[in-house]
Amino acid sequence: MEERERLRAENRQLRQALASHAVVDQAIGVLTVLGQIPPCDGFTVLREISQHTNIKLTQVAEQVIKHGQGAALPDVLLGELHAAVARQAASRSV
Repeated sequence: MEERERLRAENRQLRQALASHAVVDQAIGVLTVLGQIPPCDGFTVLREISQHTNIKLTQVAEQVIKHGQGAALPDVLLGELHAAVARQAASRSV
């Protein structure tokens, strides 16, 4: 019985991770188009925004996707987005 519960919990965690990964991938696509950055920099930008705002990565990704659909980004995220994209552009030009 205990093993079955452990496996169910692991299954739930894997499903949640898979769903989160899909959201992050979609947000990277939005950043690639709107921010005109390579996909490899998209995750770095999302991670930096998350770290600088103390907002979970998936929540940042969800907001970026909504922004790609026309919604306004909250000011704190917008400022960090511009800063993170600028940092990536500067690191590519060095």
